[in-house]
Amino acid sequence: MHIKNFTALIALLFTSLAIGQNQATLKHGTGKRLQIAAEMEKSIQTELLNKWYPQAVDSLYGGFLSSFTYDFKPTGSQDKMIVTQARHTWSASKAALRYPDVPYYKSCAAHGYNFLRDVMWDKTYGGFYTLVDREGSPKMDDIPKNAYGNAFGIYALAAYYKCSGDTGALGLARQAFHWLETHSHDPAHKGYYQHLQRDGTPVQRNSSVPSASDIGYKDQNSSIHLLEAFTELYAVWPDSLLRVRLEEMLLLIRDVMVTKKGYLILFFQPDWTPLSFRDSSYASIQQHHYLDHVSFGHDAETAYLMMEASHALGLHNDTATLIVGKKMVDHALQNGWDDDLGGFYDEGYYFKDTKKITITKDSKNWWAQAEGLNTLLIMSDLYPDDPMHYFDKFKKLWKYAQAYLIDHKYGDWYEEGLDKEPQRKTALKGHIWKATYHQFRALMNCADRLKGEK
Repeated sequence: MHIKNFTALIALLFTSLAIGQNQATLKHGTGKRLQIAAEMEKSIQTELLNKWYPQAVDSLYGGFLSSFTYDFKPTGSQDKMIVTQARHTWSASKAALRYPDVPYYKSCAAHGYNFLRDVMWDKTYGGFYTLVDREGSPKMDDIPKNAYGNAFGIYALAAYYKCSGDTGALGLARQAFHWLETHSHDPAHKGYYQHLQRDGTPVQRNSSVPSASDIGYKDQNSSIHLLEAFTELYAVWPDSLLRVRLEEMLLLIRDVMVTKKGYLILFFQPDWTPLSFRDSSYASIQQHHYLDHVSFGHDAETAYLMMEASHALGLHNDTATLIVGKKMVDHALQNGWDDDLGGFYDEGYYFKDTKKITITKDSKNWWAQAEGLNTLLIMSDLYPDDPMHYFDKFKKLWKYAQAYLIDHKYGDWYEEGLDKEPQRKTALKGHIWKATYHQFRALMNCADRLKGEK
């Protein structure tokens, strides 16, 4: 898809959303939308951001503490991963823009940026380390860097630049983008290699790598978050090469990674040959399930990220992305949705010689429900009269989140819905893979859209 008239094409997505939003308001009622918006806004301020900031700030060694008990007490070694540090910096930056009368959000964001710049960034070879200890010493293993983590570094830096105007943050974001371009980008087959040595050399898969390991494969997860990061960066730095890579990732995800049924393939050979164990034995499928299953949460999240990228690119008549995004959401609702209580199941699988999917993991991860809220509301505004009844499912999912995911006593969200995993009530509330990002972004986006501000 080559766009010649950028100005003329500047927003089919937002035009469609605006029209659909007006129809949805008429259909569903302003009162209900504003009621839910108020509930979400209150939850953001009294059950989420206030629980993390500023108490997650590590005033001793920099960056953010990652690990907290169910009642928000710091625990464990507090190793610091680029993904968590970047997500906290992004969240604090967005909070600073949203709540300018709360000064510590901006200071938290600056604190996070300083840690990304001074500790997580490798000053010898460039690129962000994946993991450091609490004091900031890199924890080196066979794969000390990856594209996924560097994507989140870019994501955070772009957001911090937008909230602060600090040109140093934009400069580091540009440097990280060019580092990925030099080392991780595949000029032959497009996309990015995920696993990288310290100097940026891609890690090649060989016979010594265990069959269940993802080392050496390309994947959807790093790809969708590169798309997300490039979208955020393009909003503050509309560079021509960045635009090419943003569009490249959109088309790869939409046209290569999404199946005809409407779900994402998870892993690929470097030439984008899909990885599948469907023709293997049940035991082999189980052994390799991490590499090959249907992730309903990623499908819902990716539908949103594709539409967001399309808008950033100004693809005003991009019906192809809308069609694929809708197909992904519909597939997740038809195959991975709990009709009784609401919520998206974690995993499913299409076994050989069966047309119907089998739910292989019926827990309901917090991030999938958060992303589901955001995407269902977008779909309800785009297609208010659709027989999938997106707004009804959005309301049901919000009710589910309030009942089974949001900890109204200690704050934040449980890692899994308590209807399926009640033991999670006393599990860690935060760790290196769980911060504020998914749930804050979802509630923020939904509250604004419900109020007609997005």
